[in-house]
Formats: sequence, structure tokens, C-alpha cells
Amino acid sequence: MFKKLPLTLIAATILVASIDHPRPTLAGTCASNCGAKPLQFTPGQRIRLEVINNTSNLIEMERIQGATPIRIQPKQKLSFPQQDGSQPNMSLVFWDKTGAPVQAVVSKPNFGTLRVEFRPTWRYPGDRSLYILDDGRINIL
Repeated sequence: MFKKLPLTLIAATILVASIDHPRPTLAGTCASNCGAKPLQFTPGQRIRLEVINNTSNLIEMERIQGATPIRIQPKQKLSFPQQDGSQPNMSLVFWDKTGAPVQAVVSKPNFGTLRVEFRPTWRYPGDRSLYILDDGRINIL
């Protein structure tokens, strides 16, 4: 029985060494797999805001806290005049009237337009606000 122990120990060592052997990895460039470029406008640029409700529910939205919410019917598209991009951190708060979670998808269809599409989502609680920072970045929370 003890004569088989060294043979078993050697076989187990070879098996573990072959399984646990790290493979060399090569560093790649971002060009191969960088993901999408973040959405950003030039600081100080005038931005026209387009809002599209692609849900089946009523969406309410506030651009200024305490103001009367703007109601956006299902499939409705609203456009707002250009805002000066240098104003400090403009915010947009939105919610589904029924309490269902909403996803905000932002895009830049042309040089001076920010498009926000509201879509239904299963992620709870969903997106609730959008911030346009004075440095041109867009954040969704």
C-alpha cells in the first residue's frame, strides 16, 4: 500500500500543476474592445433638448424643482429651446405616473441636440434623473 503512495502523489501533483498553470495573457489596445464613447457636449455649447416617451404610461418631468411637472403622454415627443451649456449643472427629474420603472436612453442625433428617450425597464427603481454638467458631461441616475 505504501509503494503506491509516491506514484499517486506524483500523479496528483502533475494533474494539479497542469490545471492550475496560468496561461500567459497579452495586453490589448482599447481599439479592440473599448466600448461606447461617453456622451459629452462642448462646455458652453447651446443644447436643444428632445424628450420622447416610448412607454405606454404617462411620464412626468420637472426641469426646475418646485415647478409644475410637464406631462408627456405615451409616444409623445417634446422639444425644448436651446439652453446655454455654461449654466451650472442643469437637472431633469422624471418619473412614471404609475410608479413603474423607467430607463432613460440618451443620444446625440446631431451637434447641438440631446435626445432623451424614456423606455420601460424591468430594473427597479429604474432611472430617475438626468444631469447636464457644466463641463459638457451627461449623467443618468
